[in-house]
Amino acid sequence: MQAIFVDEFIKIEQTYWYKMINNKIKYFLVLSLLFSNFSLLFSQTVNQPLDSDVYQYLSRLSQRGVIELKDEIRPLSRKYFAEKLVQLKIESDKLTPLELQELDFYYQDFGREISRIPQSREVAKEFSKKQTDSLSHPDKSGQAAIAGADSYGRFRLFSYEDSLFAINLSPILGYSSGTNDGEKQTHLWNGFSVYGYLTDYIGFSFNFRDNSEVGNNINRYKAFTPTTGITDTKPTSNSVEYSEFRAMIGTDWSWGSFSIGKDFINWGYGEGGLLTLSSKAPSFPYFRLDLYPTDWISFNYFHAWLESDVVDSMGIYPTYRDEIVRTQYRSKFLASHTLTLHPFSGLSFSLGESVVYSDKLEFLYLFPLSFFRAADHYYSNQSNDAGANSQFFFSLSSRNHIPNTHLFATLLIDEIALSDIGDPEKERPQLGYVFGGSVTDLPLDNLTFALNYTRINPFVYRHYIPTQTYESRGYVLGHWMQHNADQLYFSLNYRIIRGLQTKVWAELIRKGGDGVVDDQYTRPSQEFLFGLRNNYTNYGFNAKYEIIHEAFVSLDFKSFLTSEEQESGTFVDTRRNEFFMSLNYGF
Repeated sequence: MQAIFVDEFIKIEQTYWYKMINNKIKYFLVLSLLFSNFSLLFSQTVNQPLDSDVYQYLSRLSQRGVIELKDEIRPLSRKYFAEKLVQLKIESDKLTPLELQELDFYYQDFGREISRIPQSREVAKEFSKKQTDSLSHPDKSGQAAIAGADSYGRFRLFSYEDSLFAINLSPILGYSSGTNDGEKQTHLWNGFSVYGYLTDYIGFSFNFRDNSEVGNNINRYKAFTPTTGITDTKPTSNSVEYSEFRAMIGTDWSWGSFSIGKDFINWGYGEGGLLTLSSKAPSFPYFRLDLYPTDWISFNYFHAWLESDVVDSMGIYPTYRDEIVRTQYRSKFLASHTLTLHPFSGLSFSLGESVVYSDKLEFLYLFPLSFFRAADHYYSNQSNDAGANSQFFFSLSSRNHIPNTHLFATLLIDEIALSDIGDPEKERPQLGYVFGGSVTDLPLDNLTFALNYTRINPFVYRHYIPTQTYESRGYVLGHWMQHNADQLYFSLNYRIIRGLQTKVWAELIRKGGDGVVDDQYTRPSQEFLFGLRNNYTNYGFNAKYEIIHEAFVSLDFKSFLTSEEQESGTFVDTRRNEFFMSLNYGF
């Protein structure tokens, strides 16, 4: 009896261990299969800084119909730009002599990314021997360059690349000197930027800079200007110091990408300011998902952590130093998603939604496929005092349907009641819109003309709950003019030789009063440009030359005429001029 029991027990044990081992082997084989094909599914991604001229270069060629550029949401990855540059090599017979020189210039900058594109191998056959060698993969022993040309002929302070790891390091150095309204002013900045790749799956970047501005007329809070807002660290009566950093790490695959980091996100088009998401507020932490399953549809989602500047009274507690308490601020977040359709080449239509909410993370705003407006109703139990601040936005873009022309329009809806439309006693349309376009190479090659009009109705971007305004660190996330204003903007840009370009611009701005919180919820809405109005007539000239990659010398002249309305209805004019010369290395 005992022997039978032992035999049965051994059979059970053998069956158990057989199943467990068999399952482990199956699990291991599945993992091995996945990882063996990982390089086919995933690759690296690094975003290109938004102030890089390659954005404008490809945008011009897109509106000429040479390539198709999907840049509604920026920044874009270096890999994406590399694919477009390879395509331009194939279409090189459609480029002007200057554009060919610019293409070779960018080919050096994006050499590593281009070398990873299979199609570039065929294109490389048409290159010189030197260029062909520069697009080959480095050997496993690694290649390093210190204060010299990298493997692709591009000067860098330091670069290293092998089969596992690649890194590029650049200094950031800049000095600007000039006059602001007759007073001398200087701006000195320094730091470093680095980007690279780890294995075939991960890309990363980091950018840091310190700034010091000295002068009696410093615009220390960057008020009413498109210049990015700051957090000053050592302010004095005639100086301000501040720092800024951006960083990201990400991966992509054949139909999407994912990244986390701290950076700007721009949405839509328009010179002189962006309506929906701009670089006015300091960069913020986020995670971002982009999906593009087919050529005719793409999807973007990101979730960001904003700065509310609202003190959390429950988070204040004493420290070990007398009369000093620990201060905390209320949490503030932004979630946004956009669906973009590309029905045919050069045409895109985007529909997006965002929500600013506070105090704690909510799952439905972390879920990319959520409907934020409905989620707000769910969380708030239909109480506005408990709700969030949501927005809708739409964009239409047409490139080269009229030859050499880019036409666009964007509508931002902050708050509107469809039932009130047409009723002058109830209407409260808190919305903004921009429309315009640009024409390139007409009537002269390398000349681009741009014109757009922006209008922002009263109280757009605002909210009576201070943690739910469309702002971060006290700066608006959208257009720098903020609400109750409109702008007509014009520019002419002419590229003379490779790296040298000039720009003439002018703008007319009307800005109404700010109002009070109660005005925002009064029916009907305050009329457009209510209150005492300021009129601005601004114009300027800029000349910039990129000597080598990322090394710039520039001249800037700006003139600002402000007409301030008085209580009597008259206007008082003041004029201010700026003139600066700058020399800098690094974005």
